[in-house]
Amino acid sequence: MSVMDKTLPNRASAARPHIRIGLLWHSASSGNLGVGALTVGNLTLAREVAASMGLQPRFVILSMRDGDAPLDLGDDVEIFRIDTRAMLSPSGFWATLGRLDCVLDIGAGDSFADIYGPKRFAFLWLSKMLSIARRVPLVLSPQTIGPFTKPVYRALGAAAIRGSAVTFARDEQSLAVTREMAPRARAELAVDVAFVLPFEDRSSARGGAKIRVGVNASGLLFHQAETGTNRFGLSYDYAAFTRALLGALCAREDVAVHLVTHATSNGDPTDDDSRLADRLAQEFPAAIRVPNFATPSDAKSFISSLDCLVAARMHACIGALSAGTPVVPVAYSRKFSGLFGLLGYNHVLPMRGVTEESAVGYVLGRLDHRPELAEAEVEANRKVKDLLDVYRAALKQIFAQAVARA
Repeated sequence: MSVMDKTLPNRASAARPHIRIGLLWHSASSGNLGVGALTVGNLTLAREVAASMGLQPRFVILSMRDGDAPLDLGDDVEIFRIDTRAMLSPSGFWATLGRLDCVLDIGAGDSFADIYGPKRFAFLWLSKMLSIARRVPLVLSPQTIGPFTKPVYRALGAAAIRGSAVTFARDEQSLAVTREMAPRARAELAVDVAFVLPFEDRSSARGGAKIRVGVNASGLLFHQAETGTNRFGLSYDYAAFTRALLGALCAREDVAVHLVTHATSNGDPTDDDSRLADRLAQEFPAAIRVPNFATPSDAKSFISSLDCLVAARMHACIGALSAGTPVVPVAYSRKFSGLFGLLGYNHVLPMRGVTEESAVGYVLGRLDHRPELAEAEVEANRKVKDLLDVYRAALKQIFAQAVARA
């Protein structure tokens, strides 16, 4: 259940200037690189703030087992696995909370909502309420808040927000939801922490004889299109669009197409970019099948070498924008309009109001206007810095209070 009990000291006996920080609902092993990017990004920010205060942080990731792609997060990070037994046992999650100075809860990015079913909501909600009951300062790190479609979930969610020290929304719609649910709670606007994911800058590979275009095709959206599910309500057939786009790109002599994966799963073939990339590489032999990436930073490093990326995975888009690679996000949920609207980046393929043909035309048009996209990214990254500075300032305040309290 836990690998940290004998190594993490009690708050009262810990020597300063250490601070023990729980990272709730962060992943250390997901095959979805976007989920891992949230973990590495929040670690990066927390380490940065702690170092600026002269503190030595120790981290405990508190989350369910969610994949088979373990990340090497450093010697200052330990893992506590959440399951039913851990949540109910006094020697499990409750005891672990007692050894922490504060908790940063990122809610797996977008899981603090009722759309993923009662079991997942119960785990996310109970872990928050136990932190509050244990009187460990709880920060809801930048994330999507809601939707809460039923009154009981809305009431329970509001109680968790009210009990938190501060709630950070990563888009304006989530901020509005938070303030409507809990008007007196402290709520702030920030942005996705994955923007600070470290990477190796390979932008020198851009501007060659051929335009290096990355295409990140979503295994999830492609499967839904092929089965007629269309859970996200796209106005066009995503599979037909992807094939038409690849056909158009591969037909151009001035373009080198790279098939880029960002979410892989050995256990769920319906949500696996890797299997889809293999299929598409066979259908379009002119395209280069880029090997799967071991870490989120590896993916971002490669993306930084591209002249343009077309991507349906939001954190692939974030990796591109923060690395200065012109990107055309392919939206499938309000997360896209919320994030890129907040940053004033108006080069997103919308979910609705387009056909396969017009969608391909839109992407190709953006490809031919890459300097305009790059200019928009410069301004967007300025906004990212300002928004994350708000989060940094709050972390500094929470860390100072936690250390004084210990």
